[in-house]
Amino acid sequence: MGQEVLLQMTDISKEFPGVKALNHVSLTVKRGTVHALMGENGAGKSTLMKCLFGIYSKDSGHIYLDGKEVSFKNSKEAMENGVAMVHQELNQALKRNVMDNIWLGRYPTKGGLMVDEKKMYQDTKAIFDDLEINVDPHRIMSTIPVSQRQMVEIAKAVSFNSKILVFDEPTSSLTEEEVEHLFRIINMLRDRGVGIIYISHKMAEILRISDEITVMRDGCWVDTKPASELDMPTIIKLMVGRELGQQFPPKTNKPGETYLEVENLTAQYSLLRDVSFQARRGEIVGLAGLDGSGRTETLENIFGIATRKSGTIKLGGKVVKNRNSRESIKNGFALLTEERRATGIFGILNIRENTVISSLKKHLRAGIMLDEKSMRKDTQWSIDAMHTKTPSQETKIRSLSGGNQQKVILGRWLLTDPEVLLLDEPTRGIDVGAKYEIYQLIIDLANKGKTILMVSSEMPELLGVCDRILVMSGGRLAGEVDAKTTTQEEIMTLAAKYV
Repeated sequence: MGQEVLLQMTDISKEFPGVKALNHVSLTVKRGTVHALMGENGAGKSTLMKCLFGIYSKDSGHIYLDGKEVSFKNSKEAMENGVAMVHQELNQALKRNVMDNIWLGRYPTKGGLMVDEKKMYQDTKAIFDDLEINVDPHRIMSTIPVSQRQMVEIAKAVSFNSKILVFDEPTSSLTEEEVEHLFRIINMLRDRGVGIIYISHKMAEILRISDEITVMRDGCWVDTKPASELDMPTIIKLMVGRELGQQFPPKTNKPGETYLEVENLTAQYSLLRDVSFQARRGEIVGLAGLDGSGRTETLENIFGIATRKSGTIKLGGKVVKNRNSRESIKNGFALLTEERRATGIFGILNIRENTVISSLKKHLRAGIMLDEKSMRKDTQWSIDAMHTKTPSQETKIRSLSGGNQQKVILGRWLLTDPEVLLLDEPTRGIDVGAKYEIYQLIIDLANKGKTILMVSSEMPELLGVCDRILVMSGGRLAGEVDAKTTTQEEIMTLAAKYV
């Protein structure tokens, strides 16, 4: 495959009120290669891609596609010209079916009037067969797991016969098996001459899949090198401007007496059944398993946002009902959800409003007025504690990078001073430096006697942070292992027990 330049972005700058997001950044992508784009949260990676894709208009600079200068006014124009993007935060029509989502805005028609449902199904099936995606085109989007929705989004991008395909954190909600499937798709597209831009915080993936790597920091280009010339410590140093020693902080928490007891937890509308376990004060308990195994459903049923059919939850020996989120918060529970855009952030509100929204009672004065000074103080504590990159407390949360949005939500829950913290993929889409900070925060909370349940698709994360790991399979608890002595092989064997 030829290695001629397919995409060239030169001296791209973009400024938002109070922050220079991109400062004369350049990027060159060759035909039939995978070019990784790396940097901490807020480094400007997604902003650069949005300038390419027509979501943002660049303030200055030039973009050349196949030697011709382009400046797309919107994403539709970009896709029609062979540039497609699989976004980190999925933005899909959840009430419509799979094939509607793929062909929305460009339906095949009969006689120019009627939508040709048969052709739409056949075209969707052809793409799925080509990519080995096993999803029913008639399924309603809201009824399929996030990982399959991600695959649908990839299929949609491929359906445009793109020259340039951008993947923004594509594996953040995929299991190891699904990641392998994605890599097969990427290798196939690379062999067809597609130029792929791959954004991820997962170093092992980057080093495995990439041909070249560009590192950004604070809105600036830092370096571009062949992947074969880089290793993990070098990339981290380029990203954060310093060397990062251990991947995980030392585990200093000492679990105490049994505090949370879950008995025969069974869900009304999911596979979850007869799940029983205990967790101690100051203990970090991981939940492992394949996608659809019941990990997320366990947390949602404990927190009362999914309907329980039966089961008992005890806290400190006392039964707690947790019939809804309000009651759960009152009982000392907090839930960090997996999909921050859909169920975590309030996109139209600012950082301060998103931070204090779960702890408004403590900011009431005379029972009726909200104390602005008190809310500002707590928000600033959260920004400082989480190292959140934001121009101000008044910045709309939707304008932050995904990782910084995650930090705001985590800070929100910490301000409720929970006794039990339920974390669903807490470091999803977060860079290596910020991950370390969040791991340290989790361990610090355990040191204060908090009980933590943590779902993660990243096995090293569970092994590095947790004390024990509960392994879910087919909606049931397949086993329990000691994080210090277990292996990834043992966990995967248990995860496949009831599949």
